Amino acid sequence: MDLIKVSASGGVLTITLDDVGRRNVLSRHMVLELLAAIDDAEKDSSVRVVVVTNEGTVFCAGADLAEASRGNSGQPSGSGADLSELLFRIVSSPKPFVGRLNGHCVAGGLGLAAAMDFSVAVSHAKFGFSEVRIGVAPAIISVVCLPKMRLADAKAAFLRGDRFLADEAVRIGLVNVAVAPDQLDSEVASVVNDFLAGEPSAMAVAKGLATPLSGPELREAFTKMAQLSADMFASEGAREGMAAFLEKRPASWVPHVTVDESE
Repeated sequence: MDLIKVSASGGVLTITLDDVGRRNVLSRHMVLELLAAIDDAEKDSSVRVVVVTNEGTVFCAGADLAEASRGNSGQPSGSGADLSELLFRIVSSPKPFVGRLNGHCVAGGLGLAAAMDFSVAVSHAKFGFSEVRIGVAPAIISVVCLPKMRLADAKAAFLRGDRFLADEAVRIGLVNVAVAPDQLDSEVASVVNDFLAGEPSAMAVAKGLATPLSGPELREAFTKMAQLSADMFASEGAREGMAAFLEKRPASWVPHVTVDESE
């Protein structure tokens, strides 16, 4: 494993995203390593809970747009079939997943956080559905985000593409708890201990009861959204949006006039 670290202790498998220099983006390599770690967790009966966390100040910055700009069938793996499979495996796993969000979560990274069964974020972490600002939409991650959100909140977040703090992520249902950095480990430990107190097969059934889509329906939803994502990443708007992001300039559709908010 080059981009993640995996450790196990006391029935808990901890997966740490560790591509700090690239803000833990969901490159093809990263996604494949995560899938391999989940495979190992599901084969190991001693693993009762999976914790997903990060090194650095960013939990996950979403799709690898640099990878997309080099080709890769017009879209980064973090926005296509690989991300669909990753989220499907987390949601459909009989084992509970806990997000220890020690940093910012954007776009596909926010989808990864929302796929968790319980998530704890540091209070200064910023969240956002930034897809529209590069010419695409939060298609795949909508499968895991929408069941947790009110429609009004989802529309506002999806369309504005702005950033919001962890407390707001809690309010709209994407995160369970926001805490000060020095309380992160104790809060995660409390949740993990509660999960370990549950009988494994009962925990699997309980998780299924709280999951709106499962089995073929869940797979179909991810497949449909992966195709929509692929179509959007292949569009002229996305090509311009990704180029603008990588070149650190406004996209062509952004007006060159500013609004005076004081009026």
